[in-house]
Amino acid sequence: MPATSLPTRLTLLALALALAGCAGQPAPRPARPPAATDAAPKGFLPGDPLRIAEADTATLAARMASGELSSARLTQAYLDRIAALDDNGPQLNAVIELNPNAVAEARAFDEERKAGKLRGPLHGIPVLVKDNIDATPMVNSAGSLVLAEHRPQHDAPLVAALRTAGAVILGKTNLSEWANFRSSRSISGWSARGGLTRNPYVLDRSACGSSSGTGVAIAASLAAVGVGTETDGSILCPSAFNGLVGFKPSVGLVSRAGIIPISSSQDTAGPMARSVNDAAQLLSVLAAADAGGDEAAQAAAGKRVADYVGALDADALHGARLGLLRDTGVKLPPEADAALRRALKAMRDAGATIVEVRMPGGERWGAAEYQVLLYEFKDGLERYLQNSDAPVKTLAALIEFNRTHAAREMPYFGQEIFEEAAAKGSLKDPAYRKAAAQARRSAGPQGIDALLKRHKLDALIAPATSPAFMVDPVNGDGFGGASWGAAAVAGYPSLTVPMGEASGLPVGLAFMGARWSDARLLSLGYAFEQATQARTPPRYRLTLSP
Repeated sequence: MPATSLPTRLTLLALALALAGCAGQPAPRPARPPAATDAAPKGFLPGDPLRIAEADTATLAARMASGELSSARLTQAYLDRIAALDDNGPQLNAVIELNPNAVAEARAFDEERKAGKLRGPLHGIPVLVKDNIDATPMVNSAGSLVLAEHRPQHDAPLVAALRTAGAVILGKTNLSEWANFRSSRSISGWSARGGLTRNPYVLDRSACGSSSGTGVAIAASLAAVGVGTETDGSILCPSAFNGLVGFKPSVGLVSRAGIIPISSSQDTAGPMARSVNDAAQLLSVLAAADAGGDEAAQAAAGKRVADYVGALDADALHGARLGLLRDTGVKLPPEADAALRRALKAMRDAGATIVEVRMPGGERWGAAEYQVLLYEFKDGLERYLQNSDAPVKTLAALIEFNRTHAAREMPYFGQEIFEEAAAKGSLKDPAYRKAAAQARRSAGPQGIDALLKRHKLDALIAPATSPAFMVDPVNGDGFGGASWGAAAVAGYPSLTVPMGEASGLPVGLAFMGARWSDARLLSLGYAFEQATQARTPPRYRLTLSP
């Protein structure tokens, strides 16, 4: 779930550095104070001899196919870029751990290519995954010190699917600790294990969360594409804040096994990329992962598309009816509102009909959602801890660890959400069942589905969220509203695509649709992207303060 400003530039920079590696707290990257200037120093922009910055997967694949580039050279180039931008320079702090076998894995894929074995479009392409997904031989920690040595014995099915498709698992990305489900005053992008991940567009601004590291890493071209996870906004928010395409699939489309959970009814992994085409390419692999015994995944049988790239249509907006949500509570400054107006005009020019609509029932599913998450978090987390042989087995033990190590685990915010969840009963509790039924019914059939049917709509659109707020370890996240809530609660797909900037900060347009409308939603987003080409690369500015 997404979570949220500092009075002077020097204070902001000092606190950001402190968050990245304060006393008594492990910092995975050595700290170096940035220069006190509004413009990003030239050293922030490393050389790019292999031209990998902003390169899409199709271009990289074509270069490997021609023999101009190898996976091993490409992987090393990304590792060098991580050293230049993540460890040094602006110190983005997006990558929490590197795969020690990445180059060796890349060489093996090169040998397969030489032998005529090509696994697919992602063969030899380096990918980063969020640090709540099992990926051997690395730690899976959710950013917590209690799991800092927790090394699962097996890959999550989605990671296994990536490897089967020929992708190189480059490493793991930092996240908002416990996916922002520890405290209502949490700081998006901060974890006790990984420190603070910094927004590459303006470094004192939030990267949002909880897939903060994936969002920042892909925006800064530290890998070709990345995998995030979402319960409610954790893919869409960091994608919007970091100028990316972020897609949250219908719940069940992608296997959830081997992922540290929050909610069995809302969790999903999904692609984060610099283009819709790359997001669709990655989704094609993720959706092919072994579903196992997951009920939601079993419900997706027959709903998956084998090739989401093949389903993209640059003319998809022609004849489409889109419902513009105006009552989401998203606060847009004038520049962002102007970007929205340009986006709407571009869609109308492309042949879409746009009607203004209002989402019914938000007050009914909003309160119920939180109660559902509390119950499902306790149940799902304890199952994961026990099944993965983690060093702690219960939420109560985790709470006690945090109390014992409060100086390192809770220097900025507490764990009141943990404590609320620990007091909940089992999923057989009537209160849980009532809340779960109410949340899903109000957000889905009585919410999104009813709206689509009433107005004969193909999808809903809205500004995803406000531009990135400033990092504030005192008050927590200054979140400016979001439009994706109903889709998250219903388990329906949602997508954000860059639509412009406000003072150099990206803003995204969200698309939401009915359950299993994933391919259609991506196609609409692709047509919008092709019509606008609104994404701009990050500039690594220190601050916007005058």
